[in-house]
Amino acid sequence: MTTTTLHPGRDGAGVVKRTTLPGGLRVVTETMPTVRSVAVGMWVGIGSRDEDPEHTGATHFLEHLLFKGTPTRDAMEISASIEGIGGEINAFTAKEYTCYYARVLDEDLPIAVDVLADVVTSSLIDREDVESERGVILEEIAMHDDDPSDVVHEQFAVALYGDSPIGRPILGTADSINALGRDRIAEYYGRYYQPPLTVVSVAGNIRHEDVVELVARAYERAGALQGPATSAPPRTSGPGAETRSGVRVLDRPTEQANLVLGTTGMARTDERRFALGVLNAALGGGMSSRLFQEIREKRGLAYSAYSYTSAYADTGQFGIYVGCLPSKIDDVLKICRDEVARVVAEGLTEEEIVRGKGQMRGGLVLGLEDTGSRMSRIGKNELVYDELLSVDEVLARIEAVTAEEISAVAGDVFNRPLTLAVIGPYGDKDFSHAIA
Repeated sequence: MTTTTLHPGRDGAGVVKRTTLPGGLRVVTETMPTVRSVAVGMWVGIGSRDEDPEHTGATHFLEHLLFKGTPTRDAMEISASIEGIGGEINAFTAKEYTCYYARVLDEDLPIAVDVLADVVTSSLIDREDVESERGVILEEIAMHDDDPSDVVHEQFAVALYGDSPIGRPILGTADSINALGRDRIAEYYGRYYQPPLTVVSVAGNIRHEDVVELVARAYERAGALQGPATSAPPRTSGPGAETRSGVRVLDRPTEQANLVLGTTGMARTDERRFALGVLNAALGGGMSSRLFQEIREKRGLAYSAYSYTSAYADTGQFGIYVGCLPSKIDDVLKICRDEVARVVAEGLTEEEIVRGKGQMRGGLVLGLEDTGSRMSRIGKNELVYDELLSVDEVLARIEAVTAEEISAVAGDVFNRPLTLAVIGPYGDKDFSHAIA
């Protein structure tokens, strides 16, 4: 067992430590002595992009099933154990990881660790539960499909990455969920829910040594501390990882058109990600951004208009989303193209750079005001990054971004082939001119 101090903190607060237990299980903590709550997360380094075709949707399926019962607790006891002490328990699935988490009073930390460890290591994956949750997930997919503002982002990913794991929806499809049997899901669970792929992160009014003891005891009790050596499958993004271009139109009789125009972005460890972040904030990150001002404030063409970035292990996305009246889509697309071209040709103004940096700094600091966000930050960093930058180090990286770096990033990203996804009442309308 090895323990490392990742960040010393200040005056006893913000100390981040990591201990690696036998079998490869990592425990990371951040001390926040002025609060009375604790957030616990158990992160498994497997997401939807790690699924082969036979397991499409299995990662999210497991997120549901792990709350259905273990040898020592049924579904009611799992939820009641946390809710009965005023806490909350939940989970989420992403493309590259899955997280099971709870937030409780600091004095109830042992309960939260015990329940989450039980759920993550000892789920029964009962056949009856598989069938009941199959129906729940199919309802979730149907509900998701009814919201075009959600679907358009999935369509954009498919258009950008093609039929590759990273381009497929996290929930899976109705066909893939119906094809998943209990044995296949259980095999996937047994293969990947192992200590080498797991990080336990805890933030709040805690002592690192106490957390390590609680986690080790819970895993030992479950007989899960010394699992088989395992590793995540190799991650490939398919044809979309290079320079895929295309248009994907979903014809629906909606009152509002939804579109995402964009291209590939930066991998999460790319040093240029800070420059891209400032560029994104200035272009479409808020009400003062270029896109919002041009599309909504000046012309009244849409209610919602923004840009965003997503970063993965080996690739990323840059997208512009707009929801507008179907009759306005050509005007909106032209503005998006014009503003992108103007950034490439002229860069950002000094005022825009200052505002973009301020937005990033404020978003970072204000987003870390509670134990849950702190737990997520250290857990995710341990799982997917090579290093854990302190908040001050991240702020310094943002402040160090130059106008020249922003222009270089804009010239790189915005000169890549464009991809467009559209949902609306367009029949066979040709949108190829929008990405030409």
